Amino acid sequence: MAHKTTTHWKGRMLFESDNPSGNTVLMDTTDHGIARQQGLSPKAMMLSSLAGCSGIDIVDILKKMKITDYRLQIDVVGELTDDHPKYYHNVDVDYYFSGRHIDEKKHKRAVELSVEKYCGVMEMFRKFANVNTKIHFQTQ
Repeated sequence: MAHKTTTHWKGRMLFESDNPSGNTVLMDTTDHGIARQQGLSPKAMMLSSLAGCSGIDIVDILKKMKITDYRLQIDVVGELTDDHPKYYHNVDVDYYFSGRHIDEKKHKRAVELSVEKYCGVMEMFRKFANVNTKIHFQTQ
């Protein structure tokens, strides 16, 4: 199976990229004279892709376990190398679950399955970075 994206330059440092389903995303970086970016930087998008991939797995697994009443936040911090080309060599992924009736055992299992078996983006990151994961629970 192959995926194809097409990316168009929109001026300055702004690019618009589509994905195989036709949705688009903006990528940008800081440029002199521009107050703010209009899109994510390509490297930040990689971190977001990691969170999204794992998050989709977790939501799907918990749905199959008939668990739907929770909130999930995923924070990803990537540490870049000092030398060019700069890439993430250390990545921390923190999963935050909150809600009234959190089943910690099932939520942990869903994260483990994503991290160890299903998340392809996680596996790609492991090819070039040390990836650390932590799970946090807040019961209300």
